[in-house]
Amino acid sequence: MSDRPHSPIQDPRVNAVLVRLQGARQRPSGGGPRGSFNSRDPHAYAEQGFSIHSEQGELIYLLCRGLRATRVAEFATSVGMSTLYFAAAIRDNGGGTVIGSEIVPAKVETAKRNLAEAGLADYAEIREGDARKTLRDLGGPVDFVLIDGWPGEGGPSLAREVIGIVAPQLRVGGYVMNDNAEPDYLDFIRDPKNGFVSMTLPLKGSTELSLKVR
Repeated sequence: MSDRPHSPIQDPRVNAVLVRLQGARQRPSGGGPRGSFNSRDPHAYAEQGFSIHSEQGELIYLLCRGLRATRVAEFATSVGMSTLYFAAAIRDNGGGTVIGSEIVPAKVETAKRNLAEAGLADYAEIREGDARKTLRDLGGPVDFVLIDGWPGEGGPSLAREVIGIVAPQLRVGGYVMNDNAEPDYLDFIRDPKNGFVSMTLPLKGSTELSLKVR
């Protein structure tokens, strides 16, 4: 019997790519862009995939299946780990699109290869560039948004800027998941006047899951 926890995804082709990506997970010395002396330039880490963990991805898959999600968005795609979970759910729901944003060209290409290997390339549109531009028009309401992007330097966090752009495009009853717990993002998503109810989950340290209620 495998030691790997049971996955809700039934497609062995998808699971094989997810297992490979989890096994290849690496982090540069010093902790990457959050390290005190490391570069905050995302292009400096073109070879590293800063991705969600499997338990977060499996929750995304289950929630998207339950929502019957057909249109979702993510910031940032990185090497496509989260994209695979989203695309698998959308495919299993009968079809739709994951709209991803990734600023590093090498990671865009890696994500596309991973999606193709998993048989999910037809369910994802990865937009290369700054998410504050690429996600400004999602082409209609979306069911779920993942905000797991670059920490940035100074001023409002990128997470706070991106949620301000995508929140009006998320349908009532849709979810947002945030991986990095940026303080200004949390201030926004936990303020009832912005239309969300929110809770912190004990996944990958802490994961904020929020439901749009109005």
